[in-house]
Amino acid sequence: MTRIITLLVFCCVSLNSYADELQLQKDHPERYVVVKGDTLWSISGKFLKNPWLWPKIWNMNRAEIKNPHWIYPGDVVVLDTTSGQPKLRLLHEKVTLQPGVVIEPLEKKPILSIAPNVITPFLSQPLLIENGQLDKAPRIIAGQDDRVVLSPGTRIYVNELAQNQGANWFVYRLGDPLIDPDTNKTLGTEAVYLGDAKITKFGTPATADIIRAKEEIFIKDRLISAPDSLQTNFVPHAPDLNIVGRIIKVYGGIAEAGPNSVVSLNRGSLDGLEVGHVLAINRYGRVIKDSEYIAPKADSIKTEKPKLSELNFDVSHDKDGKPIVNFAKDKQTAPGEVILDPGQVKLPDERIGLLMVFKTFDHVSYGLIMEATESVHTLDSVIKP
Repeated sequence: MTRIITLLVFCCVSLNSYADELQLQKDHPERYVVVKGDTLWSISGKFLKNPWLWPKIWNMNRAEIKNPHWIYPGDVVVLDTTSGQPKLRLLHEKVTLQPGVVIEPLEKKPILSIAPNVITPFLSQPLLIENGQLDKAPRIIAGQDDRVVLSPGTRIYVNELAQNQGANWFVYRLGDPLIDPDTNKTLGTEAVYLGDAKITKFGTPATADIIRAKEEIFIKDRLISAPDSLQTNFVPHAPDLNIVGRIIKVYGGIAEAGPNSVVSLNRGSLDGLEVGHVLAINRYGRVIKDSEYIAPKADSIKTEKPKLSELNFDVSHDKDGKPIVNFAKDKQTAPGEVILDPGQVKLPDERIGLLMVFKTFDHVSYGLIMEATESVHTLDSVIKP
């Protein structure tokens, strides 16, 4: 009997834990007909309180998260609770969305995870530059009729482009370095996207036309080849690792960000982030001085010699194998850790929103803010939700 009771308790705890993870909206539908303009995030939000848990309610594995099955307008999403655990599945049937209007399979285009018009410019720009990459890129050496500012429709000349390098190019200029606010290390330098150019004649020099200009383009600006295709099938999901990072830049020329704003983070693929990861945004708690802090008196501080294990040192060896003691080794801090001076107090972080990562570099990522209850600022923290 004891074993049976224990088993029942275990099952209840497991189901409760699962239910805590997959909390359904109170007014969730039993089924939903997908329509044009829907996104994976918006459909998820109709059923779940936490939209990033979409892969769990669809019972997706990691491979399916990276290569999801497409969902099309006209598909019927059904909530199935017969097993005691909420699951979503598709009914592949033809549905009339309006009187006399039927979605046919050949006319369907799959829905995307998030609205593509918001992030498409950021899938190729801004570009993170490492090791002087932009210095080696093709450059504009002259403009039509000695023009200084090169606008759309203007012919330009590029120092050198071979036939097999493609016709479509983005125009860039070296921008500001991205600095980690916790370590003050330079994570990379951004290239500012200026516009598009199309090559009309390859050679040394090559001839091109400015097709689009987001900002003024000048001689000496650089060209980066435009990709043939862009990834748009992101599936929102929580990271497996405990990610702790910060927002280091808000894009769009604004100081504060909200939903559908793009931001950069001081964490990247080498830190465990991948495309589709959802992170909680927290207002980074300020460090304040405790106004009533009383420093301990000098005579109350222990003056005992520190133990060997407490000394800040490491040991290396010379070429003959003799030990060399190196004192005052730099203290290693964990990501996001703050070293406080006596009397300082760090206020707790407060959750204010969610973002989804859509592009990663080694130590920098770009994310789209999906939800925000307050304005998002630089230095706000991001963590696993």
